[in-house]
Amino acid sequence: MKTVTILGATGSVGTSTLDLIEREPDRFRVVALTANCDVAKLAAAAIRTKAEFAVVADEGCLPELREALDGTGIRAGGGAGAIAEAASSGADWTMGAIVGCAGLKPVMAAIEQGGTVVIANKEPLVSAGDVILAAAERTGATLLPADSEHNAIFQCFDATRPERVRRIILTCSGGPFRDWTTEQMRGVTLEQAVKHPNWSMGAKISVDSATCMNKGLELIEAARLFPIPHDRIEIVIHPQSVVHSLVDYVDGSVLAQLGPPDMRTPIAHTLAWPDRMATPMAPLDLVAIGRLDFEAPDPVRFPALRLAREALDAAGARPAILNAANEVAVEAFLQRRIGFLEIAAIVEHTLSCYDPAAPDSVDAVLAIDAETRILAGERVKDYAV
Repeated sequence: MKTVTILGATGSVGTSTLDLIEREPDRFRVVALTANCDVAKLAAAAIRTKAEFAVVADEGCLPELREALDGTGIRAGGGAGAIAEAASSGADWTMGAIVGCAGLKPVMAAIEQGGTVVIANKEPLVSAGDVILAAAERTGATLLPADSEHNAIFQCFDATRPERVRRIILTCSGGPFRDWTTEQMRGVTLEQAVKHPNWSMGAKISVDSATCMNKGLELIEAARLFPIPHDRIEIVIHPQSVVHSLVDYVDGSVLAQLGPPDMRTPIAHTLAWPDRMATPMAPLDLVAIGRLDFEAPDPVRFPALRLAREALDAAGARPAILNAANEVAVEAFLQRRIGFLEIAAIVEHTLSCYDPAAPDSVDAVLAIDAETRILAGERVKDYAV
């Protein structure tokens, strides 16, 4: 029986993970579940899975959690210290799905235990990639990607002979505005931006998909995860989201991983790895799909792609700044304070006026993140509607 901890159990990735675990209760034992402040959903999940420890990041919600778990024998905790304790539980398998830089320290705490850590949130590899990878190498932790694209690459990439890989090809749905002109995108509403054509995701990642920043961040993640020069990682628009990514070898063979647009497929791969496990998804019906389309991305209409490539090439603190500024800008858009096109503009401005030294620790990353948020927040005020 594999012991499991889920950091971010009430989000879309966390609930998909719980769905798979609950289908095979004899295969997994839940050690800890964490959430930000959704007490009802967290308590219900903890009770269903007989978790040992349930934690809310918002310590003010702890009394409510204790009341919800009263008489169950499940221990309740609250605050950053309790989150760190859950991450350090020593589980065989830990899902890192806490949104934002709040997930950095918990993921690092899990890596310090040396088990298998699944990366579902982008911040560890984008903002602190060098620090995270060095820690994993030191502790012997295994990092597995849960993003559908990186998981697809992982399944196709021959890590024993990376020199035989010619290209990595990241596929991108193009989001809901793939065919829109820049002028049309000036009037994008919040409701339009969070309505992804293929995937069911949270609001923040849906907006990132609409701006294509999500793919830019994934470009940086791929460069961290797979030993291949940056200029040999390409992005291709694939509207159907059936081919999740491809690996091109020097002999002309191109290996691709295909599947339905459902996060339970890559999560199941990491849960069972190096084995496989059944999922509730129906077999892929290529005849019903009928066609698979591909096209080149447009970094002019979607400048987030260019900004991410530039941040990756510049290295140092640039990816962390890119990520933090984007989080601030997207949050402002979700609050209807700025327009859709201002998201990338705020990120670009922040990158142009802040250039600290490369971070060498999680604390250094968090310091850069904090300063970036202040600068990006000031720029938001200039655009505020």
